[in-house]
Amino acid sequence: MKILVIGGGGREHAIIKKLKENPDVTQVYAMPGNGGISWDATCLAGSPTDGDAAVGYAQAQGIDFAVVSPDDPLVQGVADRLRAAGIPTFGPSAQAAAIEGSKVFSKELMKTYGIPTAEYEVFDKAAAAAAYIERQNQYPVVIKADGLALGKGVIIAQNLSEAHDALKRIMGDKIFGDSGNRVVVEAFLTGVEVTVLAFTDSKTIVPLVSSMDHKRAFDNDEGPNTGGMGVIAPNPWYTPAIAAECMVRIFRPTIEAMNREGRPFKGCLYFGLMLTDTGPKVIEYNCRLGDPEAQAVLPLLESDLLTILQAVEDERLDTINVRFRPGASCCVILAAGGYPGSYKTGMPITRLYREPAAGVYVFHAGTALKNGVLLTSGGRVLGVTACGADLEEAIQKAYDETAMIHFDGMYMRRDIGQKGIRNKYGGI
Repeated sequence: MKILVIGGGGREHAIIKKLKENPDVTQVYAMPGNGGISWDATCLAGSPTDGDAAVGYAQAQGIDFAVVSPDDPLVQGVADRLRAAGIPTFGPSAQAAAIEGSKVFSKELMKTYGIPTAEYEVFDKAAAAAAYIERQNQYPVVIKADGLALGKGVIIAQNLSEAHDALKRIMGDKIFGDSGNRVVVEAFLTGVEVTVLAFTDSKTIVPLVSSMDHKRAFDNDEGPNTGGMGVIAPNPWYTPAIAAECMVRIFRPTIEAMNREGRPFKGCLYFGLMLTDTGPKVIEYNCRLGDPEAQAVLPLLESDLLTILQAVEDERLDTINVRFRPGASCCVILAAGGYPGSYKTGMPITRLYREPAAGVYVFHAGTALKNGVLLTSGGRVLGVTACGADLEEAIQKAYDETAMIHFDGMYMRRDIGQKGIRNKYGGI
């Protein structure tokens, strides 16, 4: 089989490596891919949102199955374009991808169908939003851009002054472009955050191993929010009892709600949850595998990924036994100095040409290959993932591998997973 994967980050590299475990996969193409992905797939020039290019490549290369991975092409209908051209494709339709593409749509969906989430209001004028925040007088307060914003469209304001500044940046300065034409203002939830990725064919839903992302740039959850600086899986706080509650109150109701709205969801649905004192609540939905969550979760998947993705597209997920390996995983992101702000690119990456140790994976997120030299090309450069018999072993193996890699300005959080270890021994 020939496979086309749309996207060019660490998540896509993890998907490609997993797909290549299937002996029937003879060739993988990536559009556009990146430097490290080029060692595992044939990279094709073009933007992930270019539906014409995706269809053209698929037809020219005789693609048997396509995977549309990032949010932008899903929301813009690239999966629809490929299906219309007769290419079996994993990834939700544009209609279904609205669950991530519009925060307003997702919040109103939850309100309509009684899915637990934070209280909220929607505004298209900054002055009205500011007046509401001042009347509520409850801080912190969460302000979200309606549309896609590279995972960074959420600002948590600690007081009225910060709220005014957030509204000015989002709605006035347009730091997220048209995504900030409307905002959702919602109550701040406290508790433990959990990510659950789930495969669904709009009828059956199969949750993957839970995970915990580390969003802040620096140790001890300090510094600005990022796209994610590391992940552990499974999440130690996500117990079987909580999982059962989420299935009844959140997972199935969401799939049923999308069906009732005429937007059946087929793909991977990302549930960003908060485990509060009053039960689990939805923070956000994504319409695809999370990044970097996928880099921690997919290595624990024992079943064949391609078989699962085909079953989702064919709406026969109920016939597949999805299994996971015992143990735990830890993914540590190696980032460029200055990320998530301004940073330099083009830094040579050294000591990365050898094969990692068993159970260790190096996923490329922001790399380029020029004249045989691997260079940095993004803020999040590499994701180093290790699997172990338990969380402690996974963390140790991941950090041991990071010590083998170098590029100028490289930084990482040194505490990925430490909260999980403290929880294991009764801490917080």
